[in-house]
Formats: sequence, C-alpha cells, structure tokens
Amino acid sequence: MSYQEKFQHGVSQFDKELSKYPLLVNLERQTGAPKAYVVGGILGFYFILVAFNVGGQTLTNLAGFIVPGYYSLGTLFSQNKLDDTQQWVTYWMVFAFFSLLESIFSVTYWIPFYYAAKLVVLLWAGLPQTSGGRTLFSFLAPVLAKYFVAPSFSSASLRSRADAAVAGGDKTQ
Repeated sequence: MSYQEKFQHGVSQFDKELSKYPLLVNLERQTGAPKAYVVGGILGFYFILVAFNVGGQTLTNLAGFIVPGYYSLGTLFSQNKLDDTQQWVTYWMVFAFFSLLESIFSVTYWIPFYYAAKLVVLLWAGLPQTSGGRTLFSFLAPVLAKYFVAPSFSSASLRSRADAAVAGGDKTQ
C-alpha cells in the first residue's frame, strides 16, 4: 500500500468519525468541502499559530483544558470512578507542572518552540487514545511511592498527632 493510499484511507476513516457531528455534516453539505479537510485545516492552522507563538500560551492552555476537562468531568460523574482516575490525576499534575514552570521561568525565551512542544506533550498525556497519563504514572510511581506509601497522610492520623503534641509532647514517635 503506497503512502498516498494510506493517507486516503486515514482521511476516509477520519471523515467517517466526523460524520457523528451534525454541525460538520451540515457544513460539508453547504460548502462542498469534505469534513476531514475542514477540520484538518483548522487543526493545522491552530498548530501553526502555536508553533509561531501567536497566542501560544492561551491556545495551549485552551487545548490542554477543554478536552481533558470534558473527560475528567465524565470520570467524576461515572459509576466506575477508578477506571480513569489515575489517567486524569496524572494529566492534571503534568498540566500544573507546565503552569508552574511558565510562572517561574520565562521558558519561551529559553526553549524554542516551547508551546508547540507543550501542546504535543499535553495532547499525548491527555488524550484517552494514547493513555500518556498512565504511561507517565508508571515511570513516576516507583520514584514517588516512597514519599506517599509509607507515611500515613490521612486526616485522622494527622489529627491524632496534633492532639498528642498538644497534650504534652509528640507520643507518636
């Protein structure tokens, strides 16, 4: 199968997937342009804006918030919360890390195409198709486990330690 045939097959699959959205079907009827080309053009334009830092921070934060926020809310309202909780908690930690990094350092001056790289990492970590959050967690879990597994961080444990300290010394040690 040639690259052109693979590309056309991918476009037809993408077009079939986009047929679920009545707005795009109506747009295709009115303009005559295939849905996949319209959406691909919009996404390409979006990425070019991010790559050349025309509203890069706003556009990456928007992309990094809308889709993962939708899926996170879906997880919160689902009956089986344990399925995707690890994925979304890890994703939001990655998102917070980028936000903290941007607020402390002027990363756009030091790292070329920072927002384009950030967009790619956020999409990888946030899209359920890639499960990047779970992959990232599997690498971080062994390193961070020693800080969160051994000590008890429950509120009851902290309350008993505080009461013991007030009552005349820390008796928990």
